[in-house]
Amino acid sequence: MHGAPLGRLCMAMLGSQAEAEECVQEVLLAAHDAFPSYRGEGSVRAFLFGIARRMCARRLEMRGRRERRLRLVHDADAPSSTPEGLLEARREAEKVREALERLKPSERDAVVMRYQGGLEYREIAAACGIDEPAARKRVSRGLARMKELLSEVER
Repeated sequence: MHGAPLGRLCMAMLGSQAEAEECVQEVLLAAHDAFPSYRGEGSVRAFLFGIARRMCARRLEMRGRRERRLRLVHDADAPSSTPEGLLEARREAEKVREALERLKPSERDAVVMRYQGGLEYREIAAACGIDEPAARKRVSRGLARMKELLSEVER
Protein backbone atom coordinates (compact mmCIF):
# COMPACT_ATOMS: atom_id res chain seq x y z
CA MET A 1 0.00 0.00 0.00
CA HIS A 2 2.75 2.47 0.91
CA GLY A 3 5.64 0.71 -0.82
CA ALA A 4 5.22 2.23 -4.30
CA PRO A 5 4.89 5.87 -3.10
CA LEU A 6 7.87 5.36 -0.77
CA GLY A 7 9.81 3.92 -3.70
CA ARG A 8 8.97 6.94 -5.87
CA LEU A 9 10.06 9.31 -3.11
CA CYS A 10 13.33 7.44 -2.55
CA MET A 11 13.96 7.22 -6.30
CA ALA A 12 13.31 10.93 -6.74
CA MET A 13 15.65 11.80 -3.89
CA LEU A 14 18.41 9.24 -4.50
CA GLY A 15 18.39 8.88 -8.28
CA SER A 16 19.22 5.19 -8.23
CA GLN A 17 16.61 2.46 -8.54
CA ALA A 18 18.72 -0.09 -6.66
CA GLU A 19 19.51 2.34 -3.87
CA ALA A 20 15.86 3.43 -3.67
CA GLU A 21 14.68 -0.18 -3.32
CA GLU A 22 17.25 -0.81 -0.62
CA CYS A 23 16.25 2.37 1.18
CA VAL A 24 12.53 1.44 1.09
CA GLN A 25 13.36 -1.88 2.74
CA GLU A 26 15.35 -0.08 5.42
CA VAL A 27 12.50 2.41 5.92
CA LEU A 28 9.99 -0.39 6.45
CA LEU A 29 12.30 -2.16 8.89
CA ALA A 30 12.95 1.09 10.77
CA ALA A 31 9.21 1.83 10.84
CA HIS A 32 8.53 -1.62 12.23
CA ASP A 33 11.07 -1.03 14.98
CA ALA A 34 9.82 2.51 15.67
CA PHE A 35 6.10 1.76 15.50
CA PRO A 36 5.73 1.27 19.27
CA SER A 37 6.81 4.90 19.69
CA TYR A 38 4.34 6.13 17.03
CA ARG A 39 2.01 8.56 18.81
CA GLY A 40 -0.70 8.69 16.16
CA GLU A 41 -0.40 12.47 15.73
CA GLY A 42 -0.20 12.16 11.96
CA SER A 43 -1.09 9.52 9.43
CA VAL A 44 0.92 6.31 9.16
CA ARG A 45 1.81 7.47 5.66
CA ALA A 46 3.33 10.69 6.99
CA PHE A 47 5.17 8.65 9.65
CA LEU A 48 6.67 6.44 6.92
CA PHE A 49 7.55 9.36 4.64
CA GLY A 50 9.26 11.14 7.54
CA ILE A 51 11.46 8.11 8.12
CA ALA A 52 12.11 7.80 4.36
CA ARG A 53 13.02 11.47 4.05
CA ARG A 54 15.54 11.25 6.88
CA MET A 55 17.09 8.02 5.55
CA CYS A 56 17.41 9.46 2.05
CA ALA A 57 18.98 12.63 3.46
CA ARG A 58 21.54 10.55 5.34
CA ARG A 59 22.37 8.56 2.21
CA LEU A 60 22.80 11.73 0.17
CA GLU A 61 24.98 13.26 2.82
CA MET A 62 27.18 10.17 2.88
CA ARG A 63 27.40 10.04 -0.90
CA GLY A 64 28.69 13.57 -1.05
CA ARG A 65 27.41 16.63 -2.83
CA ARG A 66 29.32 16.16 -6.08
CA GLU A 67 27.94 12.66 -6.58
CA ARG A 68 24.34 13.57 -5.81
CA ARG A 69 22.05 13.10 -8.71
CA LEU A 70 18.33 13.61 -8.25
CA ARG A 71 16.27 11.62 -10.69
CA LEU A 72 12.59 11.93 -11.24
CA VAL A 73 10.74 8.86 -12.19
CA HIS A 74 8.30 8.71 -15.05
CA ASP A 75 10.68 9.57 -17.91
CA ALA A 76 8.83 6.79 -19.70
CA ASP A 77 5.59 8.78 -19.42
CA ALA A 78 6.74 11.21 -22.10
CA PRO A 79 3.87 12.78 -24.05
CA SER A 80 5.24 11.63 -27.39
CA SER A 81 6.50 8.24 -28.43
CA THR A 82 8.55 9.60 -31.33
CA PRO A 83 12.31 9.69 -30.84
CA GLU A 84 12.30 13.48 -31.09
CA GLY A 85 9.50 13.76 -28.52
CA LEU A 86 11.27 11.38 -26.15
CA LEU A 87 14.52 13.31 -26.54
CA GLU A 88 12.77 16.60 -25.81
CA ALA A 89 11.01 15.11 -22.78
CA ARG A 90 14.34 13.81 -21.52
CA ARG A 91 15.92 17.26 -21.92
CA GLU A 92 13.04 18.87 -20.04
CA ALA A 93 13.31 16.27 -17.26
CA GLU A 94 17.05 16.99 -16.96
CA LYS A 95 16.35 20.72 -16.61
CA VAL A 96 13.84 19.97 -13.84
CA ARG A 97 16.35 17.66 -12.10
CA GLU A 98 19.00 20.38 -12.21
CA ALA A 99 16.56 22.94 -10.83
CA LEU A 100 15.56 20.52 -8.03
CA GLU A 101 19.21 20.00 -7.12
CA ARG A 102 19.68 23.76 -6.72
CA LEU A 103 16.78 24.14 -4.25
CA LYS A 104 17.35 24.31 -0.53
CA PRO A 105 17.08 20.75 0.86
CA SER A 106 13.99 21.58 2.93
CA GLU A 107 12.19 23.01 -0.10
CA ARG A 108 13.35 20.18 -2.38
CA ASP A 109 12.06 17.59 0.11
CA ALA A 110 8.68 19.31 0.35
CA VAL A 111 8.28 19.64 -3.43
CA VAL A 112 9.28 16.01 -4.03
CA MET A 113 6.97 14.73 -1.28
CA ARG A 114 4.08 16.77 -2.68
CA TYR A 115 4.45 15.99 -6.37
CA GLN A 116 6.31 12.66 -6.48
CA GLY A 117 4.98 11.20 -3.25
CA GLY A 118 1.48 12.62 -3.57
CA LEU A 119 1.38 13.68 0.07
CA GLU A 120 -1.08 16.21 1.39
CA TYR A 121 0.34 19.30 3.09
CA ARG A 122 -0.58 17.98 6.54
CA GLU A 123 1.34 14.78 5.78
CA ILE A 124 4.37 16.76 4.57
CA ALA A 125 4.18 18.79 7.77
CA ALA A 126 4.12 15.65 9.90
CA ALA A 127 6.98 14.08 7.91
CA CYS A 128 9.13 17.20 8.28
CA GLY A 129 8.19 18.01 11.86
CA ILE A 130 6.67 21.39 10.98
CA ASP A 131 3.15 22.82 10.91
CA GLU A 132 0.92 22.72 7.82
CA PRO A 133 1.30 26.42 6.87
CA ALA A 134 5.08 25.99 6.93
CA ALA A 135 4.78 22.92 4.67
CA ARG A 136 2.64 24.93 2.23
CA LYS A 137 5.21 27.73 2.30
CA ARG A 138 8.11 25.36 1.60
CA VAL A 139 6.32 23.89 -1.40
CA SER A 140 5.35 27.35 -2.63
CA ARG A 141 8.87 28.73 -2.25
CA GLY A 142 10.35 25.64 -3.89
CA LEU A 143 8.05 25.93 -6.89
CA ALA A 144 8.70 29.67 -7.23
CA ARG A 145 12.46 29.09 -7.09
CA MET A 146 12.22 26.26 -9.64
CA LYS A 147 10.22 28.52 -11.98
CA GLU A 148 12.92 31.16 -11.61
CA LEU A 149 15.72 28.66 -12.25
CA LEU A 150 13.95 27.15 -15.26
CA SER A 151 13.34 30.56 -16.80
CA GLU A 152 17.08 31.32 -16.42
CA VAL A 153 17.90 28.16 -18.38
CA GLU A 154 15.60 29.18 -21.23
CA ARG A 155 17.29 32.56 -21.73
